[in-house]
Amino acid sequence: MNSIGIIPARYASTRFPAKPLIDIHGKTMIQRVYEQVKKSTALDYVVVATDDERIFDVVQAFGCDALMTAEYHQSGTDRCLDAVLQLDQKFDVIVNIQGDEPFISPEQINLILSCFNQENTEIATLVKLINDQKTLWDTNKPKVVMDDDDFAILFSRQCVPFLRGVEKEKWNEEFNFYKHIGMYAYRFETLKEICSLKPSRLEKAENLEQLRWIEAGYRIKTAITDEEAFSIDTPEDLEELLKSGAAF
Repeated sequence: MNSIGIIPARYASTRFPAKPLIDIHGKTMIQRVYEQVKKSTALDYVVVATDDERIFDVVQAFGCDALMTAEYHQSGTDRCLDAVLQLDQKFDVIVNIQGDEPFISPEQINLILSCFNQENTEIATLVKLINDQKTLWDTNKPKVVMDDDDFAILFSRQCVPFLRGVEKEKWNEEFNFYKHIGMYAYRFETLKEICSLKPSRLEKAENLEQLRWIEAGYRIKTAITDEEAFSIDTPEDLEELLKSGAAF
């Protein structure tokens, strides 16, 4: 099984324009992400997929391969397919790696790829046990319900399942709730298929693209991680990171 890690990097962002090019202790964020990804022992190749020549030039300057992709893509999933179709080499599994997590764990990349040791894995993602009430009720942190074989049954911004007859303050004590960690990996043929799907009812309701795949009958394998990378979505997130004194 040969694998590729693709880092989608858009220039335009409503909350933080030019985010991939922000400086973090002397290096751009996209370079920080790339350097972490390269530590993975399971990836055969890493490339940045962008829609902007400024990002393209910066990425090539620090030694990573880059591909220009269309501006109109609605998701990183679509951008990953655009990128991989440009390559002469064929890859069995594609890992879609968030470009705004400068501390992304290479062990998490290895973990998500291990899901494909099972032949029936079409798509894989990561989940993490929720240990605090704030995360449990935070609608910006999607929750995941899995079956006995660790395939996702449902993703929701609401806390699911509902624990009937249990005080909400005690839900964490009575049930293991998991939040979604937004890294995906796909088999090549599956990636082509899901990118041809139209937005679904559940996806539109929750604004979660993975629900489109589940509604269409695809199964998403999950792996449990204890780690969670710090993501930078806004200028305030960057300020918090720089103030924290976090070391690379």
